[in-house]
Amino acid sequence: MAKPNYQYEKRQKELAKKAKQEEKRRQKLKVVPNDDSPKDPVSETEVTSPNGAQR
Repeated sequence: MAKPNYQYEKRQKELAKKAKQEEKRRQKLKVVPNDDSPKDPVSETEVTSPNGAQR
């Protein structure tokens, strides 16, 4: 009976893990450039002073 090749199994597992991480990285890069929204959610027309009065 042949003994199992653990190095081959380990290498295949590592390759699968690396491919999955690469796919996640590509998905993140695909999402980020499409984000054209402003960083600050407060619009210029809704600016208020600290005491709550509008300018």
